[in-house]
Amino acid sequence: MEMIKFKNKFHLSPEQSLFLGKKKWDENVYCGMKMEDRKVTFPQVQTILNGINVPNVQLDDIQAILNMRDAWKFLLNTVSEEVTFEYWCKLNEYIARNEALEWGKLRTGTVGISGTDYEPPVPEKKKVVNELNDILDDTNTSATDKALKTFIWGTRGQFFWDGNKRTSLLLSNKILLSAGAGIMTITDKYMEQFNFLLLNYYNTGAAEKLKQFLYENAIQGMKI
Repeated sequence: MEMIKFKNKFHLSPEQSLFLGKKKWDENVYCGMKMEDRKVTFPQVQTILNGINVPNVQLDDIQAILNMRDAWKFLLNTVSEEVTFEYWCKLNEYIARNEALEWGKLRTGTVGISGTDYEPPVPEKKKVVNELNDILDDTNTSATDKALKTFIWGTRGQFFWDGNKRTSLLLSNKILLSAGAGIMTITDKYMEQFNFLLLNYYNTGAAEKLKQFLYENAIQGMKI
């Protein structure tokens, strides 16, 4: 049997995992904003999440924060549910609401990615469903490895019109939290290096360095 390279770092009970998700979700929303290079601070994100108006924050940034808040609420309320293609689309429906041409549906046209000449192909539903199921149904790997694979697959595939990195981040965290394997968040300290490795991954399709980086620096949990 093939050795599992990215083993689970954490082994939390369902109660502990839900507690971790509730404790770290605001930081994860901030991570989603920084991944999109939105000009907001963590205190501003927290304030907006608490329902308080923040001067000098763009309306589209506020919309993105509230969208990700609602996606997280959905995730935490369904943490024990099975991950499916429809579930993944539902996450994007929350995240890209009023930001994209369509949300919660696979895109039907071409898109570009800033900083790279790589152009992801227009997704074919049957192929996408099979690829997602191949990752999720692999019994010879860990939940952490599945989370990393879905994240890099979703970011490079750009399967939706908008919100692909945030949707991939949420899907990865659904897999991790459901398995008690922690939560994935990229902090400010590592964001520049993440962006460098992500751009290289877009250009080359070689995912190993990005996966290793995320495994070492982005998987968080609790010591019990």
